[in-house]
Amino acid sequence: LQAMSGSEQDWLALRPQEPSPSQCCGGGCKPCIYDVYEKELAKWERAKAKQDKSLLMEKREQSSNSVLNPDIFTAFSVSSVEQLTEDTYQYKFELPGNSSLQLSLGQHIVLRGVVNGLEIQRAYTPISPGNAEGYFEVLIKCYESGLMSQYIKTWKKGDMVFWRGPFGGFPYRPNKHGELLMLASGTGLAPMLPILQSITDDEEDETFVTLVGCFPTFDKIYLKPLLQDLARYWNIRIFYVLSQETSLEKLPWSYQENTYTGRLNEDLMKTIINSCRRRPFVLICGSSAFNEDMTRYLKAAGIEENSCFIF
Repeated sequence: LQAMSGSEQDWLALRPQEPSPSQCCGGGCKPCIYDVYEKELAKWERAKAKQDKSLLMEKREQSSNSVLNPDIFTAFSVSSVEQLTEDTYQYKFELPGNSSLQLSLGQHIVLRGVVNGLEIQRAYTPISPGNAEGYFEVLIKCYESGLMSQYIKTWKKGDMVFWRGPFGGFPYRPNKHGELLMLASGTGLAPMLPILQSITDDEEDETFVTLVGCFPTFDKIYLKPLLQDLARYWNIRIFYVLSQETSLEKLPWSYQENTYTGRLNEDLMKTIINSCRRRPFVLICGSSAFNEDMTRYLKAAGIEENSCFIF
């Protein structure tokens, strides 16, 4: 076998690395990390065939004036870390100048982390308005045994963190639906907030909203002041379902009439749907088990799949 020439080795060093399964967040992103790899590999093969390394340096056109790119990771600096509950944090990131992520409603972005040499990626939905200037905020729940959580817990102000996106989203249009019923479990609240805020910011938008937030206990409800503010609007109602609370007596009185204890089950779902002012279009965000349960209860209550959107 002849030894590889120096230039062959150079080209091999430039060949894109195939992603490992842990690098895919499973969020159905377009482009997925594998799509990006295929694209980069094709570019590398073209450049190698022509023996022209400058072809690897092609400028990427930014599709908009967003500072994000779906194909490549961009570094953003952590500007603040706020602990909301024992395991949930709100992270604020700085954007250059007064630029914005230009997200449409409910879009998610993908985070890259490296733990013990293993690269992992996870999807998160910013809770700040999509056009917020100079910053964006993300709500993240850290799990004891979660790989990504181990990485996230090390973040402090000034750290650089890599994101790409945006992906997904809910094609919301003002006044398209008479009422939105939002079913959110824990951090599933994240994609609901930009939609809620766009409705309350638009005086012409008369969509009714019923938000049902499912949490283990009262202490674990995130962003209470923000939710209380939103609930003051004439067209917004917020209910809480607390799976591990047994009694409402210890809750502040302002929460008692719109909180249920136990789990959000089929009967409670029917009660909530019957209290809606119009036939609702339903948005669901939570774990896959939560999403499946909700879809089943909705079907039992006569809400068909084409009247639901799952984040």
